[in-house]
Amino acid sequence: MGRKQTKSGKIRLTEVAKLAGVSPITASRFFRNPEALSLSKRERVDSAVKELGYVPNLAARALASHRTEVIGVVIPSLTNNVFADVLRGIYDSSEGSRYTIQLANTRYSILQEEKLLRLFRAQKPAGLIVTGINQTAESRTILESMNCPVTQIMEIGDSPVDMMVGFSHYDAAFAAISHMLEQGYRRIGFLGARMDPRVQRRFEGYRDAMKGASLFDPNLIVTTSVPTTVTLGGTLFADLLARTSDIDAVFCVNDDLALGVLFECRRRQMSVPGDLAIVGFNDLEFTASAVPSLTSVRTNRYEMGRHAVTMVIDAIEGRRPREPVIDLGFQLMVRESSTPQSA
Repeated sequence: MGRKQTKSGKIRLTEVAKLAGVSPITASRFFRNPEALSLSKRERVDSAVKELGYVPNLAARALASHRTEVIGVVIPSLTNNVFADVLRGIYDSSEGSRYTIQLANTRYSILQEEKLLRLFRAQKPAGLIVTGINQTAESRTILESMNCPVTQIMEIGDSPVDMMVGFSHYDAAFAAISHMLEQGYRRIGFLGARMDPRVQRRFEGYRDAMKGASLFDPNLIVTTSVPTTVTLGGTLFADLLARTSDIDAVFCVNDDLALGVLFECRRRQMSVPGDLAIVGFNDLEFTASAVPSLTSVRTNRYEMGRHAVTMVIDAIEGRRPREPVIDLGFQLMVRESSTPQSA
């Protein structure tokens, strides 16, 4: 026999408390700060919630507390493997907390980002995680008026809205080009797609490393604003070869493009790294298992997600980090594709 419900058909918190054998205040604390309850009480309340099918009224609680228990996450893509790793870190680190993750996808549109940030501001989130540091003036104003902890992810800069965790895309690209120069490569091409602000900083690292070696040549650069695919990598490489045939290496702004270049080399019977060295970016799983294995810049995406949500939750609960900006750095994973066979 089902338990008596209110006229609206909704289970009340008092019913949850009664079934769990705790006070209504204790039951309410379970949703606001479960760590404050003993393990026994948490288990009893949790069991009662599940048995009754109780759903807390987040909107009412937001009005009472002036914020929800939602942490908003604004990212530019739900299909890009890079952000999949970041999200895995966010979810793993938030698991067991009282906070719910709510995703929003800008699809790399600054106008869509502004729209989503306005929506989040109206919903009064407990905290917010946003991608990048190149928000518009309007988006920056919205973030600064959120009245909640905000962590910017994927890169670092001099002017965080609140907190920041990431790495320098410029330094990472500069290090990749420096590696190729040290290996003796001189005609190093640049292949870029979408060309969002983070990719543009990778280009700046490439440009400055090549200029520092007095080897910069605009003819070595092929870019497009269209989204990245493996097939696109082969197409961009073919365009580069049509422009100049004396290249001996390419730096790709991500691993998808690098894999496309590797496939195109196979089609053209070009040896890697004998005829061409290849370096990618992000160090996705397939780079180590490709034949030959692909050199790539490893970015700590999972750790980025974990740090971001931990920083937000700690700040919400009054434990703000001593250092508001965390540089997770990067690692150049040198593999077969950029190591000359004579080395």
